[in-house]
Amino acid sequence: MDNLSEALEKLKLASSDGTSDSTESCLDCLLKALANNNTEASMKIQEMGILPLLPTLLNPQSSCTPKVANIIAEVAKTEFMRSPCVDAGLIPPLVQLLNSTDQEVLLQTGRALGNICYDSHSLQAQLINMGVIPTLVKLLGIHSHNTALTEMCLIAFGNLAELESSKEQFASTNIAEELVRLFQKQTEHEKKEMIFEVLAPLAENDMIKLQLVEAGLVECLLEVVAQTVDGEREEDIAQLKTASDLMVLLLLGDESMQKLFEGGKGSVFQRVLSWIPSHNHQLQLAGALAIANFARNDGNCIHMVDTGIVQKLLELLDRHVEEGNVTVQHAALSALRNLAIPVVNKSKMLSAGVAEVVLKFLQSEMPPVQFKLLGTLRMLIDTQDEAAEQLGTNGKLVERLVEWCEAKDHAGVMGESNRLLSALIRHSKSKEVVRTVIQGGGVKHLVTMATSEHMIMQNEALVALGLIAALDLAAAEKDFVGANLVSVLHKLLSDERSAPEIKYNSMILICAVMGSEPLHKEVQSLAFIDVVSKLRAHENKTVSHQASLTEQRLTAQS
Repeated sequence: MDNLSEALEKLKLASSDGTSDSTESCLDCLLKALANNNTEASMKIQEMGILPLLPTLLNPQSSCTPKVANIIAEVAKTEFMRSPCVDAGLIPPLVQLLNSTDQEVLLQTGRALGNICYDSHSLQAQLINMGVIPTLVKLLGIHSHNTALTEMCLIAFGNLAELESSKEQFASTNIAEELVRLFQKQTEHEKKEMIFEVLAPLAENDMIKLQLVEAGLVECLLEVVAQTVDGEREEDIAQLKTASDLMVLLLLGDESMQKLFEGGKGSVFQRVLSWIPSHNHQLQLAGALAIANFARNDGNCIHMVDTGIVQKLLELLDRHVEEGNVTVQHAALSALRNLAIPVVNKSKMLSAGVAEVVLKFLQSEMPPVQFKLLGTLRMLIDTQDEAAEQLGTNGKLVERLVEWCEAKDHAGVMGESNRLLSALIRHSKSKEVVRTVIQGGGVKHLVTMATSEHMIMQNEALVALGLIAALDLAAAEKDFVGANLVSVLHKLLSDERSAPEIKYNSMILICAVMGSEPLHKEVQSLAFIDVVSKLRAHENKTVSHQASLTEQRLTAQS
């Protein structure tokens, strides 16, 4: 340590009088001390005030520069030394050195900046603002043959790509081409993994997704899948998962997805289809998720249903009914739900037996599967009265829906259960369905749904309750009273925030329940006529007209 103190003193003198002969040996001594005991040597360097001297030594023309950058890189390995490095003003001269042509200077400079900014989003953002991204991308292109420099660039990209502010800068470079070119050259698993770690965060950006597709990344990923699908080594399994996950991520961008779909004739789309019947769970999952992503517009959905994809998904689901893979179940149900959105697809999918296969998962205890199952059935029965009646008179289904309407720990499942319960009534308009829901104890949940914070759910509940009252008021009377329906309607009509549709459907429902004596008494006791008469002046003509009709009804029956 005495040698270090002496070297540090000499370095102070050398930097002040500009002599460089002794500087090199002092720097060697510092590097040796840091290699022996980094923490102790770093503390000594800080104590003796050496850090503020280093910016002047970071001269692009000096032969000492690589060693100075190396010392900074070593010192910045220790967390408590990073702030002093920043305070000493080391970042700006280091960023300037990234324009050097000397490969050793570039390597040590990259290491130094990486270590100083390690785990600090604010410092990494500072580097982005100083324009390091285009510089590093250019370096990767020039020095792709230099393994150490390439790795340095990839590590830097991996760190910077985590920041949202970096994506725009990356998108303005040719990073996609460079990374794909580099990936194509790699044979080692570790090197491919390094590139994957950069690609994943970058591919979250839609513009970069498209650039990666255009640069040929998809072909590389398909090749990785083909090479690893039958592999049993851990690295094969890991690469298969990474490549197929990345493939699905690229399909989340509208433009990149449509480019790969190519009207349903794209070779990539066809390859992805072949994953669904695979015996590999990871590929089944990726295939189903890819179909769900392709099924994001009506044209694609209609084409896929017409070309028999539904059957493939149903066969896949059938393989996962008994103790199946939950992620595959979830993905396949997601795909079916999306495919069922266009009206022309609904009857075709119902004829293909989608509802029957989906109902096999009714006993699932997994909320993600429950959620997608409910969404798929709700999409299928929309405007399909026969299917709605068939499902709505299925006692086991209604019983399960009522159970899930109380799943307070899973808001998504609870909301979808309520919506499906309402949809069965609204689309079937069937007295049998209404009776099944009443017997199953579903009425109180529809009344609660009418108080939802989501207007669409409020409205769906009110329409369903109106149909119950119109089709079988006598059977529902007890449940309406028990669920305080009249009180709920009074609140909805009195609340100025209630949308016009909510007010309109609440008044329709009030008129519908007047045929019940106990409900009629409740309506009278809450002075509904006062609330309704105010709505005659409502700016919405439909609401004001209905208010007049409701007021007449209330007056006539008072």
